[in-house]
Amino acid sequence: MTESSGGFEDPPAEVLAEAAAAFGLLASSARLHLMWALSQGESDVTNLAHRVGGALPAVSQHLAKLKLAGLVRSRREGRRQVYYIDDPDIVTLVRVMVGQLTARSQQAAAPVHRLRGIGG
Repeated sequence: MTESSGGFEDPPAEVLAEAAAAFGLLASSARLHLMWALSQGESDVTNLAHRVGGALPAVSQHLAKLKLAGLVRSRREGRRQVYYIDDPDIVTLVRVMVGQLTARSQQAAAPVHRLRGIGG
């Protein structure tokens, strides 16, 4: 590991590759929507498919990939498979990123109006 100018050690290449793979999974809007939904609380596949507007088989495949990457977990409740995020840091990451981008998109028109009045 090497030290950066900020005093933090750089992570090993394997950790960076794993993080890149996890971010790559979240680059899919469908998977990110599932992560957003699960950051609000656990749910089964049927409810998730309804919430995100996806077909049940597609949602199941996305969840399988997220589970394989360790981003979500599941447990069986009778016939239902319930999915959840058990890492509070992942929940925070998803909520902060989506929340910030939502706030930016809602404010997107405001800077344009302000800039029109500048410089006369």
